[in-house]
Amino acid sequence: MLSHWEFIPEDIQLRLAHDALLRAVEMIIGQAETLAQEMEFGALPDRGGPEALRLLAAVARANRHAVFRPEELS
Repeated sequence: MLSHWEFIPEDIQLRLAHDALLRAVEMIIGQAETLAQEMEFGALPDRGGPEALRLLAAVARANRHAVFRPEELS
């Protein structure tokens, strides 16, 4: 069993890193949408945040597949 990152083959390292990055983007999108809703429903103070958060989510959503794929890096 491999226990250290450096012992994992490079192509698998790239795939894992790529997938982790995509998962992080999906989490950011979800959190931005949730915070925007909370502000709209009054659970959090609204200081123009919902639209800014939706813009962040839209930019992340539009660019999430623009990340280099592992096969493009080699």
